[in-house]
Amino acid sequence: MVQTKEITTMSSSNSNVFEEEFLPQIDALYTFAYHLTYNEEDANDLVQETYLKAYRFIDSYNAGTNAKAWLFRILKNAFINQYRKKSKQPTQVDYEEIINYHDEEDSSLTSYHDLREEMFQGMMGDEVTNAINALPVDFRVVILLCDVEGFTYEEISKIVDIPIGTVRSRLHRARNMLKEQLQTYAQSLGYKDKRK
Repeated sequence: MVQTKEITTMSSSNSNVFEEEFLPQIDALYTFAYHLTYNEEDANDLVQETYLKAYRFIDSYNAGTNAKAWLFRILKNAFINQYRKKSKQPTQVDYEEIINYHDEEDSSLTSYHDLREEMFQGMMGDEVTNAINALPVDFRVVILLCDVEGFTYEEISKIVDIPIGTVRSRLHRARNMLKEQLQTYAQSLGYKDKRK
């Protein structure tokens, strides 16, 4: 009977940690997942998988520490695992989707407009979004974690599981790649590089 009471108390405290520390991070996790996948459904799946793993391994989390960094690390690992898994699978075609597409009389009438996607895309110019999308995954992850989510180098090091020096190096290289890709766009907006 004592064991049952301890398990109930532990479950209650874990439930409080989950609700108070983990759930408030859902928007930041979704934003990060969307930047990694560029697909709303995949981003939602990734966030859901992150929360399932967080709940499953909640005993390994120290309450009151950096829940956001802990969750981001789970999400990043889940993304890498999915990426590896997908890269080994051949491209799949949904036969029903093709049939439905050809059977529709006017596809423009049946399409819908997702307001969330429009709001998200409005946060950065298309040129910036495309430049970030074009970065290799390792560089995109550190740019997103540092410049979009505001994590410190130490936190990024723990999330991505690489040394701080590698974080700095990847961030420097990623910013240089973005600078090269966005130079013409910046000049068209009237920005000038004063470092020359």
